[in-house]
Amino acid sequence: MNNGKSISPLINNEKNTFTQELNWNQIKWKQVQQKVNRLQSRIARATMEENWKLVKYLQRVLVNSFYAKLLAVRKVSQENQGKKTPGIDGILWDTPAKRMKATLSLNPKGYKAKRLKRILIDKKNGKKRPLGIPTMNDRAIQALYAMALDPISEVKADKNSFGFRKGRSAHDAMAKAFSVLSTKRSAQWILEGDIKGCFDHINHDWLLKNIPMDKKVLKQFLKAGFVYKKELFPTDEGTPQGGIISPILANMTLDGIETIIKKRYWSNLKGTIDYRHNKHKVNFVRYADDFIVTADSEETAKEIKHLIQSFLTERGLILSEDKTVITHIDKGFNFLGWNFRKYNGVLLIKPSKDSIKSISQKIRDIIKNYDGKKQEHLIEKLNPIIQGWCNYHQAVVSTETFDKVETDMFWALWRWAKRRHKHRSKKWIKNRYWQTVNGRSWTFTTNGQTLRRPGDTHIVRHTAIQTEQNPYLPEGRAYFQERKFQLGMKKLSGKFKKVWFNQKGLCYFCGLSINSTDDRDVHHKIRRVDGGTDEITNLAYVHRYCHQAHHSQDTRQ
Repeated sequence: MNNGKSISPLINNEKNTFTQELNWNQIKWKQVQQKVNRLQSRIARATMEENWKLVKYLQRVLVNSFYAKLLAVRKVSQENQGKKTPGIDGILWDTPAKRMKATLSLNPKGYKAKRLKRILIDKKNGKKRPLGIPTMNDRAIQALYAMALDPISEVKADKNSFGFRKGRSAHDAMAKAFSVLSTKRSAQWILEGDIKGCFDHINHDWLLKNIPMDKKVLKQFLKAGFVYKKELFPTDEGTPQGGIISPILANMTLDGIETIIKKRYWSNLKGTIDYRHNKHKVNFVRYADDFIVTADSEETAKEIKHLIQSFLTERGLILSEDKTVITHIDKGFNFLGWNFRKYNGVLLIKPSKDSIKSISQKIRDIIKNYDGKKQEHLIEKLNPIIQGWCNYHQAVVSTETFDKVETDMFWALWRWAKRRHKHRSKKWIKNRYWQTVNGRSWTFTTNGQTLRRPGDTHIVRHTAIQTEQNPYLPEGRAYFQERKFQLGMKKLSGKFKKVWFNQKGLCYFCGLSINSTDDRDVHHKIRRVDGGTDEITNLAYVHRYCHQAHHSQDTRQ
């Protein structure tokens, strides 16, 4: 049972090896991840066996593991979007030396959380959403305990819950919804569920009683309080939006909804859950705090709504009356930015009107704000936004939508160009900003920068996930790695597809899988300034933070 090796240092078995600034960028991250993976697998298996004494011991080993501390610091200082946003203390871990120092000083024992910095961010409906920003140290401690808690959460998770879970995505939720609604015999009624202020109102007593982790540390996470406009506020309920561990806590709070529904509607005469007895055509799909439930009638959907509300009440939560509605499939409903609706008995999934309106407005606003800037800067700003939106919707019926967004974008660019040259002719403006490239006219390009066209996005059908797979078990880990590789192959084309194939979807530098959500770059093995080319053999996909670390070493040599 002794796992002392799991907390030994990585290189030469000495932490002092890492005290040099350069050594952070020399850490063999694949080895670090493998060490943590082994511990997480043991936690998952102990959870499956309900050996809670062993689970508790292994969690304690993991949060004190030097390997886990390295990953926690890397996550909050290099991987997460908030890596450049400090907490209330103003501290950032933005250099290798600071990251190494933070790792060596990271200590869960006697941990006391600092206050959160509260900011308000815009929501799609025009309202504001509060976001709590922990300090870097608090984020790293949360990341550490998240590593120890997530394997338990994964074992206990609802089968058809897809939000904030390793290896799962909104597209998996979409694929599941399609599978339970697409046939002629499928349910016709849908309960669209939305939990009112889920993160803000979860009952602390319920969390402290039911979440299997160090209660003192969990209490620090929950009761930290926040500062807004120089005034201190307590936190008596909810989990902080912006906290790394918050999505796991929210998922564990909501897990169990699917089970109570199946016990009610899937049970046979012996009380055993069996999908063959699902005569009311009840199926559950959840992504974070948004969910849908299918039913054979409006009355069944109403019964399910009351059943779910009873489940939520114990946890301090309620359904939003405005957003929780019962809809017929022929009328259609929106879920995760898509519209699901049957047309003459055929289910079509398209980008929702709100999603289309949102991206078009965002593009127009960016173009307006770039009136005085160079064309290449505008292209650099727009391309990742266009690509991200198109990638999200390329798995559904989006061809017409992509063409419409492209048309709207063209006219916004045309107005932008005319504002810059009020006294020039249309022909001059066209020749100044639009060129013919590879036989295609009206290509918005300059200085090697070409604007991405939404209409060029190919439709790529999403492969449904095997929901029984667990990413913390060896067999599940192999499945998800192969799945990420295959999904990458489907979305790439040309020489970039060949580059991805040659690497098996692994980062050229660290050897770890590249997720679809990771920031990634294309690396030139021999730099172009040194004579390197854009040939396949000279290109490699890499994590962006690995790329930055590589070049930071180059500058010091």
